[in-house]
Formats: sequence, structure tokens, C-alpha cells
Amino acid sequence: MSAELLKIEGLTKFFPITTGLFRRAAGRIKAVDNVSFEIAEGETLGLVGESGCGKTTTGRLILRLIERTAGEMLFNLDEQEIDLAALRGDELRRFRKHMQLIFQDPFSSLNPRMTVLDIIAEPLRAHNYGTRAEIEDRVRWLTDAVGLQVEYLRRYPHAFSGGQRQRICIARALALNPKLVICDEPVSALDVSVQAQILNLLKDLQKELGLTYLFIAHDLSVVENISARVAVMYAGRIVEMAATAELFHHPRHPYTEALMNALPKPVPGARAERIVLPGEVADPSNLPPGCAFHPRCRYAQDRCRQETPELRSVGEAHVCACHRAEELTLRGV
Repeated sequence: MSAELLKIEGLTKFFPITTGLFRRAAGRIKAVDNVSFEIAEGETLGLVGESGCGKTTTGRLILRLIERTAGEMLFNLDEQEIDLAALRGDELRRFRKHMQLIFQDPFSSLNPRMTVLDIIAEPLRAHNYGTRAEIEDRVRWLTDAVGLQVEYLRRYPHAFSGGQRQRICIARALALNPKLVICDEPVSALDVSVQAQILNLLKDLQKELGLTYLFIAHDLSVVENISARVAVMYAGRIVEMAATAELFHHPRHPYTEALMNALPKPVPGARAERIVLPGEVADPSNLPPGCAFHPRCRYAQDRCRQETPELRSVGEAHVCACHRAEELTLRGV
């Protein structure tokens, strides 16, 4: 494993709930609660969970698009440890070229009044990449790298399909040769056949350019295809994290088991007992005591309702936040 590129320790984000004319605090939404993980250089870490679990908020915190409540975010740049939370003003603006984002919806993230050339060139111009000729040469190289024809550079976003628009977004994200790319559900808005093309493109670019990905998604089959390790989030916390094959075949958390059970079976006619989670996703503004998953867990005991489980090692490079992780035998894919 390569050296750590990004290390997250105790990352927390609480949004205040205010009420009344004077906006007095009436509570708080625990969007991200004490999240910790590392990403090695050149690795892809998948971050999965239901909608509202905090995975997108985690990505935005790392990019400093929103400010954290607590926690550390350390970035290893040329063997120098950078505290992302301490960056301010021009220093933060200059550092942004090392971290880029691929959005979920390629159409709404592209300016309809700009040509493809201007869209891809915009970050280059913002960071004073070089002369006009050098910028255009870089744009042409990026266009070719993502599988688009150079003739498309004078067209506008509405003239392209969803897959082509996402290729434009990928080219823009890679314009400044970033170290870390956060992919926020980059294929969820695309057809299945196009999803495979974009995933293969991301993997090819990773090998060619040495990229590191934080891949946020809710589709486990997509995550399995691209990720070396997977972290599972529920109600703002990581409940399990392991190498992809280990997590998919030997889950230790009941929530992970339920996610695996929901995957389509590759064998025609194959059937398995369906795991249906009762109730609703935990309300981040009013989490239940103990384990946040216990109201929906079929293995819950009294201890689960009283004590919050801590993330701990349950195997080689496998961590889980479940009181019964060692005694339960759960089904994988």
C-alpha cells in the first residue's frame, strides 16, 4: 500500500436547528458524526449508504465547501502534511487545484452559456496555467483523454448526451492534474451501459495519471467494480469498513448485510430470504439512544439500545461498529 494521501480523524458536522424571530437554537442535525478513515495514494475508497446518511456532506467537508464542526483533515502533499481545516483565503484557493469534484448531475453542473472549450479551460485560467495557446493545448489533450472528439470543443452542453456531459465534467476536474478526486455519485444519473463506460474511463485515468478517488455512491454493484476498500455509513457514522472482497463476502454489520441482500442476484431463478428493514432511516436531528440502527435491526439486544458501539477491529484491515460483530454470522453476496 502506498503512503496515505488523506487522513480524516473525528470529522464532525452538526447543522443547527433554529426557531423564532431571534433564530434561537432548538437542536442540531448530526449530518456527520466522528468519521475517521484514510485513503492511500492511488487508491479508491468507496463510501456507501442510504440517502441522507452523510456521505456527500463528508465529501464537501473535505473540499472545504462547507466548514466542519470538529475533527482533523490532513493531506499529504509532496511529503508535507497539510492541515486542510487551517487553510484560509488565497492559500486555500491555491490548494484547491490538488482536490477536485465530479458532480452527480452532469447537466446542472455545466454552464449552458459556455462552450466545452471554455468549460474545461475555466479552472486553468483561474489558476493562471499559462498562455492561451498552452491552455488550448491542455484542453485538447484532456478532451482526447476522456474520449471526446476535438471537434466538439465549440459546442454547448445541450448538444451532448448524458455520458458525454459527464466526460466533459471529468475533463474539467482533471484539468489541473489533482491528487484527489471526489466522485459524488458520478454515474447514478446515467444509463447502465453508459455507467460501465464511465467507470472504465475512471479506472483507466487512475492508472495513467496516478489519481486517488473517494467514490461516493449508493449502488453497491458500482462500488464493487471500482473500489479497493469500502466504508459503509449510517446516520452520519461509519459502521463498517474493509477491503471490497472481504466486505461483500463477509459482512460483520447487520446494516451491511441488508445492503448486500438488496443486490440483484446474477443467477437466473436464484432466490434468497429477503431482509426487509422495518421503520424509517434514523432522524439525524433525533437519533435513538445506543446504536442508531437498533430500531431496524433484527439482531438487536438490550445492550444495543443502551450503548453506542465504537468502531473497532474485527479482522485484518476490517473494522465494524456493532456490539455483536464477532458472534453473528451474516450473509454476503
